[in-house]
Amino acid sequence: MAASGAVEPGPPGAAVAPSPAPAPPPAPDHLFRPISAEDEEQQPTEIESLCMNCYCNGMTRLLLTKIPFFREIIVSSFSCEHCGWNNTEIQSAGRIQDQGVRYTLSVRALEDMNREVVKTDSAATRIPELDFEIPAFSQKGALTTVEGLITRAISGLEQDQPARRANKDATAERIDEFIVKLKELKQVASPFTLIIDDPSGNSFVENPHAPQKDDALVITHYNRTRQQEEMLGLQEEAPAEKPEEEDLRNEVLQFNTNCPECNAPAQTNMKLVQIPHFKEVIIMATNCENCGHRTNEVKSGGAVEPLGTRITLHITDASDMTRDLLKSETCSVEIPELEFELGMAVLGGKFTTLEGLLKDIRELVTKNPFTLGDSSNPGQTERLQEFSQKMDQIIEGNMKAHFIMDDPAGNSYLQNVYAPEDDPEMKVERYKRTFDQNEELGLNDMKTEGYEAGLAPQR
Repeated sequence: MAASGAVEPGPPGAAVAPSPAPAPPPAPDHLFRPISAEDEEQQPTEIESLCMNCYCNGMTRLLLTKIPFFREIIVSSFSCEHCGWNNTEIQSAGRIQDQGVRYTLSVRALEDMNREVVKTDSAATRIPELDFEIPAFSQKGALTTVEGLITRAISGLEQDQPARRANKDATAERIDEFIVKLKELKQVASPFTLIIDDPSGNSFVENPHAPQKDDALVITHYNRTRQQEEMLGLQEEAPAEKPEEEDLRNEVLQFNTNCPECNAPAQTNMKLVQIPHFKEVIIMATNCENCGHRTNEVKSGGAVEPLGTRITLHITDASDMTRDLLKSETCSVEIPELEFELGMAVLGGKFTTLEGLLKDIRELVTKNPFTLGDSSNPGQTERLQEFSQKMDQIIEGNMKAHFIMDDPAGNSYLQNVYAPEDDPEMKVERYKRTFDQNEELGLNDMKTEGYEAGLAPQR
């Protein structure tokens, strides 16, 4: 609002005697007086101001007052006689407090609805029983009562209801039902909780028993978070600069290598990926522009797990083929229905889907050069064709089978589509590795503690 008129402070009809010297400024106690209907000297200051609704001149009234057992506030009210628009709000006359404040009021009787409330712009209002919240900075500050807060919320919800009903918006009916619940709160048919959380510390809920303790009101002071400090526009001291750590999750690294097929210079791309409900893995892909050869490989981004992992999936539907799958180099695969077992290191590490791995297995078995051509055994060829047909049936979801991944290092993964709940078709077992498995992983000779004592000086 832009002020455009004269200011008329003080009580009407008061005489001011001329004086050659300027009058001393009034004491703060005379500026901020407790609200009282019997105080005739406490009159609002009137300022002619521009109405932002019709752009005619209206009247703004400012009242500097003091809330008992609280602090000073400024109550402002604007009204326009031309268009009838009016607006009221309050502002704290003091500074932002050192701590935020949270008022938790248990409303049990109709008398609690008459408690005075000071709600600033930065305060958030919640009623947990209705899962209802008025966020901070969504309303102007107000000097009202508990009933007035609820009435204000109802008015805000009803504001756009005619337009929603005209557009046959589905939310209009739900908002009507919620407004009925808010109106029932005003009758205090059942107790409810009102929470006012103000990071600035300048909101207030009346204690009618002051200076005695109010059992229905809990006041909590707390230290603001960094986000709350920024929300209030407070500048805190900049923390000491720390060296920035490289975040490899958002970056694809490249390094020069040679193609494994034609030995021509090529580039390998590497990226760190976080698999949900599992761990980090490193995906590496090489593409040779000279001969067109492509390879991809997956490495676990973590250490060897304390226990081995055995994952058993009962394939019952074609939708199982879309499950994400991570097979490490130390993982073996078994399909009992096909009497098939794939040993460690075969196919290397892969991050793919179940369908992708089964197709790789089918291609590995059926296109083996030692089982094709003139030297092939007719009986063996028939068995391979039968194996390929059954594998196709599993991939298409026409044949039920069990898919088993056994990884002694514990670095393999099969997606649980019901996560974080248990998957009824998948069983994950953790087991203690045998001596032979630790030997194969090179863990028996690995010494991670006290190895310095065993080092002999070498010349």
